[in-house]
Amino acid sequence: MTLETERRTASAGADAPLQHPQARETTPAEAPASQRAPATVDRVANLFVTIVPIGLVGLAAWLAWGGSLHWSDLAVLALVYVLSALGITVGFHRLLTHRSFKTSAPLRGVLAALGSAAVQGPVIEWVANHRKHHRFSDQPGDPHSPHVGHGSGWRGAVAGLYHAHVGWILNGDAMADRERYAKDLLADPVVSFVDRTFLLWVALGLALPFALGTLISGTIVGGLTALLWGGAVRMFLLHHATFSINSLCHFFGRRRFATADESRNLHWLALPTLGEAWHNNHHAFPTSARHGLRWWQLDPSAWLIAALARVGLVWDVVRISDEREQSKLTAAL
Repeated sequence: MTLETERRTASAGADAPLQHPQARETTPAEAPASQRAPATVDRVANLFVTIVPIGLVGLAAWLAWGGSLHWSDLAVLALVYVLSALGITVGFHRLLTHRSFKTSAPLRGVLAALGSAAVQGPVIEWVANHRKHHRFSDQPGDPHSPHVGHGSGWRGAVAGLYHAHVGWILNGDAMADRERYAKDLLADPVVSFVDRTFLLWVALGLALPFALGTLISGTIVGGLTALLWGGAVRMFLLHHATFSINSLCHFFGRRRFATADESRNLHWLALPTLGEAWHNNHHAFPTSARHGLRWWQLDPSAWLIAALARVGLVWDVVRISDEREQSKLTAAL
């Protein structure tokens, strides 16, 4: 096992957003017509998975008020939230988008499947959109910037935050071309399989809380309440934690590094996002496996990567040296 410190830091690419030969255009590119064809279906699906959980959260609150909430429901919620969130943060984001470490094909598939269970879209689509975000961060072409094209004043701010949070998903605008931004993943048989079978992992992500609830309570009713909390409520909470990175973390918080965008660190959002809210740190060093660069910046996703590295399940972990961090701080002064 080896730990690679500051991989690619010998060149400017170490601190630049991950780019591939297919992603070096200087102007935003639309997805081709073949990818835009099912836009209406995608929009309806996005509307369904974004809006329906809100109603089910209301149902869960009403049932809880009536005494139907049990400790087991909350335990299932916490477990499935953490598993699917780690699939997004460690799998979709740090591994597949930014290549912050390397791992085996089986573990790559497990992480991609867990991320798919979060119901934030198929893995290759997610990665392509995020790479495009880094390519055009807070500039024209960024799929979900709160700062571009929304006007000025408080109305522009509200419109921008709405767009960055959910509007870009519901409208289906500015989706990235998978061939341009994720050609490497299209060529990966493991990731491509998980991408093609996205609905299977969504179903399994809902079956798990139902099965756990049934086993713990011994009743179908217990399984259904666990499904409500570990399925719909979990989906709602994780969706909006992730969406807040796109919206709140480009609008509120502190900027430790002078990046070319408006990325910010938002302390109170760090734990719900498992470390993703150290967003200014991330945009300063996109390939770093750690987003919480200071000892007090809690980053559970980095803790998992470090634990997996210690037992040899991941390797070539990208770390940012103190000297490199200080040089970027000095350049920002």
